[in-house]
Amino acid sequence: MLDVVLPVYNEVGDLPATVRRLHDYLEQFPWTWRITVADNASTDGSWEEARQLASLLPKVRAVHLDAKGRGRALRSAWSTSDAAVLCYMDLDLSTNLEAVSALVTPLIEGRADITIGSRLVRGSRVMRSVKRELLSRIYNRLLQMVFRNRFKDAQCGFKALRSEVARRLLSDVRNNTWFFDTELLLLAERNGMRITEIPVDWVEDSDSRVAILPTALGDLAGIARMALRFWTGHGRLDLDHP
Repeated sequence: MLDVVLPVYNEVGDLPATVRRLHDYLEQFPWTWRITVADNASTDGSWEEARQLASLLPKVRAVHLDAKGRGRALRSAWSTSDAAVLCYMDLDLSTNLEAVSALVTPLIEGRADITIGSRLVRGSRVMRSVKRELLSRIYNRLLQMVFRNRFKDAQCGFKALRSEVARRLLSDVRNNTWFFDTELLLLAERNGMRITEIPVDWVEDSDSRVAILPTALGDLAGIARMALRFWTGHGRLDLDHP
């Protein structure tokens, strides 16, 4: 029923504890589930550790990509999954695991097409630096000014979607790095898909590997590309065929 993807790049030190913690948490779920470790071109032994975990834990699988990019890792893992609901979360588990049930239940019950954790809606509790909080709010405000989208937090690393929705969207999402999430959501909303945001408790990872300036520049380029795409009448999908 549920496939939880953990994108990994050079995180061998945190990988075993995170996978086992998530594994223990999911054991209480009433649905069948799997954890997929998606290693994208790690050079520190993460892939070997992922394979070892997959051999020890029957509900864990490991996939490897030869190129970096969170979006690339998610595209590969989701495209090869047989689960009805596809989820991902960051390996640092910044989002409280207690929110997993709230994230996936609307999808399993058919009340949403995509669900996203949000740090910018009422009820969320966030602990992060002033700089990252400001950058996040500026980015999401810019999105709303350009696209008038209704979702408030495009970048939180805690999302899920129904597999048939993924099949319709992934072939049209062009970004393979950090803008992947935003592009997916913009395409989904443009095509009338139901996006549900849930408030989350979120604690910033002090060892974050995200390079702020290159990521910000890539996001701005992505916004410009999507704006041009929509303004020229593109981005409508044929939802009658998978």
